[in-house]
Amino acid sequence: MLKQSIDQDKIMTIERHIFDEQQSHPEATGVLTSLLYDIALAGKVIASQTSRGGLAEILGKTGTTNIQGEEVMKLDDLADRMIYRLNDHTGRLAVMASEEREDILPVSPGYPLGKYVLLYDPLDGSSNIDYNVSIGTIFAIYNRKSEGGPGTLEDCLQKGRSLVASGYLVYGASTMLVYTSGMGVHGFTLDPIVGEFLLTHPYIRIPEVPKYYSVNQGYERYWSEGISRFTKYLQGDEADLDGTFRKGLSLRYIGSMVADFHRNLLGGGVFYYPADSKDPRYTSGKLRLAYESAPMAFITEQAGGTSSNGSQNILDLQPDSLHQRTPLFIGNRELVEKAEAFIRKYDKQEK
Repeated sequence: MLKQSIDQDKIMTIERHIFDEQQSHPEATGVLTSLLYDIALAGKVIASQTSRGGLAEILGKTGTTNIQGEEVMKLDDLADRMIYRLNDHTGRLAVMASEEREDILPVSPGYPLGKYVLLYDPLDGSSNIDYNVSIGTIFAIYNRKSEGGPGTLEDCLQKGRSLVASGYLVYGASTMLVYTSGMGVHGFTLDPIVGEFLLTHPYIRIPEVPKYYSVNQGYERYWSEGISRFTKYLQGDEADLDGTFRKGLSLRYIGSMVADFHRNLLGGGVFYYPADSKDPRYTSGKLRLAYESAPMAFITEQAGGTSSNGSQNILDLQPDSLHQRTPLFIGNRELVEKAEAFIRKYDKQEK
């Protein structure tokens, strides 16, 4: 709840903030503003359910599996349907795609078509739902490429460099929405009393001095030599390529990409999920390029950081399928570039 002493003139709602950004673009029509606000509305609904998880009948599994081969949680299904239903009929979108659905999601017949494309992961980290661990939603917005008619798969398979806007919601001790439309990264906290997202973190920049590294070290036995040595370097146990050592970083890993990324965005650090040399499902990485890695990479770059698949910037990768996976290194520029350097030196024989 806001303190009563706060200066009312300084209260900035997400709707007002998005509108003010729109004013700096004379050619803007207001459609993107409305689309972003609809996503914020979906986040409010999802947050209302996550906060009632132990009281409402939304915990547990649905008994089905998604295209990823993962068991679908009840709240995962609710979030997926909520985002689709709030955006299907607005006339702002040409097509959507979800982590939970095998194919693209066309706009329902009879509704007008718009100029934008929405890709989303409705509930990242959903395996944590039953354990009351922070989870999140990720979204990516593109301009459609097709000239007219229903949106196409090609509209959804665009490089991250073409993103118009992206963001995420994190549902934890409080609910936050963080987004960028290419004019800096801004964070909003949901005030549950007034039911509105209020600007609390304007112009977020990743701290230059990192504090954390985030990776699931339970899978270290499946990593390449370069990744293992890079991890030891972050711990302060492995020399840099020039022979020097760094002060070790603290390991923080929740197992929900949104939550891990959010902490490192504010505190400084690097999150990575490398390829798995043993599991055939993840030899190309686990995280999805189009609706997880690329939107987060866009946010990171706007906040002064960078991202990589180990050799190339995530934003420069061209997706060739809707659910394409990729290794991901994301966060402080220095650390991401250091990961690339270790991979180049020690993993040459594996490429």
